[in-house]
Amino acid sequence: MIRRVFRALLVIIIIGVLCKACLVKDVQNPETHIKSSKNNLLATDYPTPTTVNINGIDYLQSQAPIGKFGGEIIFSTIGEGPKTFNPFNSKDNTSSTLSAIMYDGLLSTHPITGQPSPKLAKSYTISPDGKTYTFKLRKGIKWSDGKPITADDVVFTWRDIIFAGFGDTSLRDSIYIDGKLPTVRKIDNYTVEFKTAKPYAPFIRVLGASIAPKHIFMPAIKKGPKYFDSFLSTTTKPEDFVVSGAFKLKEYVPAQRVVYERNPNYYEINTNNESLPYLDKLIYLIVGDLNNEVLKFEAKEIDVITLQGSKVARYKSLEPHSDFDLYNLGPNTGTMYLSVNLNDRKNDKGKYYVDPIKQKWFQDLNFRTAIDYTIDRRNMVFNIANGIGAPLHTPESLNSIYLNKELKAFEKDTQKAKEYLYKSGFYTDKKGHLYDKDNNRVEFDLFTNAGNTEREAIGVMVKQDLEELGMKVNFKPIEFNSLVNKLVSTFDWDMVIMGLTGSPLEPNGGKNVWMSNGRLHMFNMRTPQEGKLNILSWEKELDEMFEKGALATKFEDRKKYYDRYQEIIYEQRPMIYIYSPVIIVAIRDKFKNIYPSSLGGITHNIEEIYIGE
Repeated sequence: MIRRVFRALLVIIIIGVLCKACLVKDVQNPETHIKSSKNNLLATDYPTPTTVNINGIDYLQSQAPIGKFGGEIIFSTIGEGPKTFNPFNSKDNTSSTLSAIMYDGLLSTHPITGQPSPKLAKSYTISPDGKTYTFKLRKGIKWSDGKPITADDVVFTWRDIIFAGFGDTSLRDSIYIDGKLPTVRKIDNYTVEFKTAKPYAPFIRVLGASIAPKHIFMPAIKKGPKYFDSFLSTTTKPEDFVVSGAFKLKEYVPAQRVVYERNPNYYEINTNNESLPYLDKLIYLIVGDLNNEVLKFEAKEIDVITLQGSKVARYKSLEPHSDFDLYNLGPNTGTMYLSVNLNDRKNDKGKYYVDPIKQKWFQDLNFRTAIDYTIDRRNMVFNIANGIGAPLHTPESLNSIYLNKELKAFEKDTQKAKEYLYKSGFYTDKKGHLYDKDNNRVEFDLFTNAGNTEREAIGVMVKQDLEELGMKVNFKPIEFNSLVNKLVSTFDWDMVIMGLTGSPLEPNGGKNVWMSNGRLHMFNMRTPQEGKLNILSWEKELDEMFEKGALATKFEDRKKYYDRYQEIIYEQRPMIYIYSPVIIVAIRDKFKNIYPSSLGGITHNIEEIYIGE
């Protein structure tokens, strides 16, 4: 039965990948989706909002069926909750998600075509030479405190926050072109112009970044970076937030919940010219771990859940007689991987970040290759994801339009793995314990974030697989913030199982992971002072591929560079990819105007969703 399920889902994955490729050639070719049997709406039916001018105000007008006002929708988040509500300070996915709810950008990504779609900007043009971007803002729209949203807010956000390096600098670092940042200037109150030194293909995508209210953020900027790092923290009073998004923070109870209320000044309206959103509240329960999340969904305490593969068959059997619908959104757009610490440098006290003995193992390509061949991806897909997924061997997701299909998948091969180890002088004793050529027992720690039961299950299986080679693996799930601190601050880790979010439309979003001086180049992390110190030859080539890939303007040219970056990772194995689950989402069927999309998810149009009969 599992094999049949897997084959069927593999077909879905292949179709999804092919459809993504269609987006490159013709963005009007929408992607095919599997829909719930209880819902007759396909994502391809999504009616795109349009701009209308009413009494001098440029509203975004929903074209979806008119709904009823009132009610709430309850989501969940695992872990400990957000670390900040400042979108420019967030360094983790939870904080980024919960802060982005409140602050719109100039653009968003259309959930079907993947093309940039107007938000705070009503339109934009790109000059023939590809270096000048001119944005027309919506006239008459307001922040939640009633003050107008103007070009001054946009210029301030980019010039004084992002370009100036306040908060997390990952976005700024990703848009340097030949060492230069773009420029931004105000043409008039509702027109903004950006210029890049050269045509820069990814730039239009980053313009979806949140825009800040100048009158609220400027005082914090004047107090300096240290103050800004704590600005709009989780202890900030909800009434102090001034936002442009559909919802505004109402309440935060640490380790329990985050509650948002509708923004009465939101600029989207329905065809009756009534202000959206329909829902009064948006609630995120902080549930701790995935098992608790399932219990809360079944107790009807939350309304939406992304299912682990092991839960899908049961929920599918329950669906016809339940109060929820299931949607298959295709392969996950993120990636899950195992990484080894290649760092061989000393800290300012002269101590190595990583045990020098382990350094030799981790820097040995034969050692990393042996790990790659030992991991039983197919077994993990069957036993952890219940067949709802497929093995992954590249840093691009299975539905990426830039996926390098020439990189062939391979099966677990313990004997081949041992041959690679023997090439580097490793050997096993009579008890089967693995030693290096200097007679050191091969033993190391394997970390992941506690509470993510999927990653914990993967960790157990990786430990078992590697112990077949005679390695001693100390598997240690730890609290997420502690893990992140190890990866990007103290560098005191051996191996880790983690995941990264990503875009199937733009590899440059991963630039801060792959560039040798990137803030998330975790497998060989450098401090800002180190820059590109002791760069490996293949790291240097990765830098080159991302620099050239961003400057190429045609898809065919860009794909050559991004194919090569995937090939480098495939060959060098600093990060070893595991599998790609298919996203199966359950949502209560009382919610209407649901248009599922693999690009936008199940609630990309949250302002249009309402509670029906």
